[in-house]
Amino acid sequence: MPSAIRVHEFGGPEVLRWEEVEVGEPGPGEVRLRQDAAGLNYIDVYHRTGLYPQPLPLIPGTEGAGVVESVGPDVSDLRAGDRVAYAGPIGSYAEQRLIAADRLIKLPDAVATDQAAAMMLQGMTAHMLLRSVHRVEAGETILVHAAAGGVGLIVCQWAKALGATVIGTVGSAEKAELAHAHGCDYPIIYTRQDFAAEVERITGGQKVPVVYDSVGRDTFMKSVDCLRPRGLMVSFGNSSGAPDPIAPGLLAQKGSLFLTRPTLFNYIATRPELETAAGELFAMVESGKIRIEIKQRFALRDAAEAHRALEGRRTTGSTVLTV
Repeated sequence: MPSAIRVHEFGGPEVLRWEEVEVGEPGPGEVRLRQDAAGLNYIDVYHRTGLYPQPLPLIPGTEGAGVVESVGPDVSDLRAGDRVAYAGPIGSYAEQRLIAADRLIKLPDAVATDQAAAMMLQGMTAHMLLRSVHRVEAGETILVHAAAGGVGLIVCQWAKALGATVIGTVGSAEKAELAHAHGCDYPIIYTRQDFAAEVERITGGQKVPVVYDSVGRDTFMKSVDCLRPRGLMVSFGNSSGAPDPIAPGLLAQKGSLFLTRPTLFNYIATRPELETAAGELFAMVESGKIRIEIKQRFALRDAAEAHRALEGRRTTGSTVLTV
């Protein structure tokens, strides 16, 4: 019988339990997937702790990749043996699972399965941020927090390929070097430097049209100060905790600013949207303009250890849980 990581009560990494699970046959529109790897993302922590509540018991995980074992009725685009990947349907911390066929994307030959598991959610999040939430153009200067993280490294590379100048915040000299090697023109070590003052210096007082902030409480208010008039504050994560509430009037005082809290799944809700995002991501990876850096690997049964490393900010790039 296959096994999976299950959560029976919200809490710390210790609630992640390795258990046998029953996986049935695929129903209409479903496939049974044998998973090779699952990606590790901060949203998995939010699900584990109950910050983003989910019904219990819960199999966490929001992205994965593997091989189709069997298909249910009404599935015509996939067949047994196809290599596929996905981001979205929760439940990737499992050796096998049932999943809706229309959420799966076939993998190009040039994309390895573990690489796909590490990039679907993070890569399509980068696509959402740079091509939909704010369409970055050549010549723009942008600010990216957690620039050495999984999403951060992809955003830096993609933005650089678009012709943007990238300012990024990181927590150490090692992470600054990593971010710089992946397209971040100006890595700022926020533990040593005032990033808002540095942004003003780098831009000659012009500041930036957009800030991409996955950190939350520790960076949010100073990020607002980095925006030029009519700039866009993009809050898409809370790794340091949720930001404090902000009064709408402050956005006016700071220069008629815009604020958004995007969620990837609203941007890939339809099949055409999903195919566009995945297709453009694969094209960037196949062209070599984006390198997916898998910096950490854990066995799936050791998901608790992986969560401790992620929350302790001991990870860079992407992390995969291998079956």
